[in-house]
Amino acid sequence: MRVVVTGATGNLGTATLRALGAAGDVEVVGVARRRPDGVHLPTAGSVEWREADISTDELESVVTGADAVVHLAWKFQPTHRPDITWATNAVGTRRLLAAVARAGVPVLVCASSVAAYSPADHDDPVDEGWATDGASSAAYCREKAYVERTLDAFESTHPEVRTVRVRPAFVFQRSAASEQRRIFGGPLARPWLLDRRRVPVLPLPAGLRFQAVHAGDVGRALATAVTADVSGAFNLAGAGVIGREELGELMGARTVEVPPGLMRGGLHSAWHARLAQVPASLLDAVLKLPLMATDRAEQQLHWRPRHTAAEALDAVLTGMPERAGTGMPPLHP
Repeated sequence: MRVVVTGATGNLGTATLRALGAAGDVEVVGVARRRPDGVHLPTAGSVEWREADISTDELESVVTGADAVVHLAWKFQPTHRPDITWATNAVGTRRLLAAVARAGVPVLVCASSVAAYSPADHDDPVDEGWATDGASSAAYCREKAYVERTLDAFESTHPEVRTVRVRPAFVFQRSAASEQRRIFGGPLARPWLLDRRRVPVLPLPAGLRFQAVHAGDVGRALATAVTADVSGAFNLAGAGVIGREELGELMGARTVEVPPGLMRGGLHSAWHARLAQVPASLLDAVLKLPLMATDRAEQQLHWRPRHTAAEALDAVLTGMPERAGTGMPPLHP
């Protein structure tokens, strides 16, 4: 079986390569903007690397002959240049889907996100039927919602392609710690500043609660979706919900509740001053995200997360001050 994986060098991509490699007789083609020459993933088996930018490069030859395409390529930064992220995330996805259709690939598996979901004002877990209009006006949410509509249209016009989309909670693993520190913290978030011994007090917005999932668990779900006779959307989240108490325990710090409006105003000013990497609209999204039920993944993919939400978050929090990463270009420490 030949499987093409876009975004193969990133957080989700590397986890998916490991899962596909462990699955056995799978020929994997890893697609990335930067070829990771000389880098090997443990237990991933051999990978044929193709260097391509989904926003600009010709893609039909990349996916021709594939039995499945797993689309994971995504740009979170630069948040100050939404035209750049849109070119990859929205236009690039549309271009890839067109190439999949032209090449006659029978299976498409695409990563969406909990951020695609519309806001919720309750804590009852929602299933995959919840509206996907984006949790806030943040570019990340807007682009995830656009990809959902793109997939809706693709499924309607190409019923011959078995199409699966997964909507994971926040995805963490130790090897992505340095990348995620750079993405969310920027150059001012030096590794030593994130040592838990240096964080005695943790200010948190009132009402904060979210789910998380380990990248390895998402990778296993994606690999299963390649071969299982399933289609449609699947929520993925580790057991447990992370809130103020759980964050305090993980950080070994005293937590202080801050009015969301106050924290939003500070983040808004810091982002416009180029001192913060994420806009206030992303905080709005985090505070409005629904909690997800994972029954469908458990029943149809026979998926059980091996890590709790707290364990997934702990992996990245532990890895940040230790400069954890891999030789893959996006994950390099």
